[in-house]
Amino acid sequence: MTTTETAPAAAPETGSQAGQAGLRQQVLVLYLSSSALDATVVGWSVYDGTGRTTPTTGDSDEPPYENGLDALKDGWRLFQAAQLLPPQAGHEYDMSFLKHEFFFEKFA
Repeated sequence: MTTTETAPAAAPETGSQAGQAGLRQQVLVLYLSSSALDATVVGWSVYDGTGRTTPTTGDSDEPPYENGLDALKDGWRLFQAAQLLPPQAGHEYDMSFLKHEFFFEKFA
């Protein structure tokens, strides 16, 4: 009588493991009109660690996605969202930076 042993299933690649397999990180930064992921995109940046594309600021008038939820549906992983901080009293209408910043990643 013989027995057959099977190897345990491999864990999915993450972080540094993905880089070791020849994959490179792509980063998408979306600035939304509010803190909700389904809010409209008002600004964006794309960074391509694969080197296949070299996007620059202002190279497109149309955002890559209508909102953050569309990016998730297309396979981007959300890995950071901006901390929600209330404005200081008397500074509610000051203009400064875009507050609702979301970072997404893909490996290609």
